[in-house]
Amino acid sequence: MTAAWALPAQAELGGQVYRIHSDYRDVLEILRWLDGSADPALDRGERWYVAMRLFYPEFPAMPQQDWPAATDFLAAFLAAGRPAPAGPAPRLMDWQQDAPLIAAGIQQAAGRDVRALPYLHWWSFLSCFDAIGDGTFATVVAIRDKLRRGKKLEAWELEFYRAHRATVDLRPAPDPAAEAEKRRLLAKLGA
Repeated sequence: MTAAWALPAQAELGGQVYRIHSDYRDVLEILRWLDGSADPALDRGERWYVAMRLFYPEFPAMPQQDWPAATDFLAAFLAAGRPAPAGPAPRLMDWQQDAPLIAAGIQQAAGRDVRALPYLHWWSFLSCFDAIGDGTFATVVAIRDKLRRGKKLEAWELEFYRAHRATVDLRPAPDPAAEAEKRRLLAKLGA
């Protein structure tokens, strides 16, 4: 079997084989930590450390000299073995904010609700994600892209945007200073 058709379920690093958490739900949680939304106070290195602990069950026993290769493997796994883009892409979606829309699109593409499956490999999940055709998620992303590029919306798109602005507008990334202030105020209130 060629590697393009295989679904990796382990990583070989430094001559040692490590299990990985390959279910899409595990990976979505890892992405939540990597993008900073799980804990905005963590810096980039700390977020990657948490991601490694979540991805590799035996990470605490992994020799530190294998960490760079383990990080590279995780990054390639997240990209489903696809080549990295030339530069950063504009943010047009958010796995957490768009979860209901993505789930509906994936259900349509897969012909079943994948959330009910006990296990679905991340790469299989991404294949379903890539197959999302017309639907609310595609409409929302298309409107976000037009707005980002300053293009004029069609009349129906403008009507959709006005009716669903909270869905279309991406929430800003968490601000660690604002989160710290919120916690400080809640502590003062005894909450």
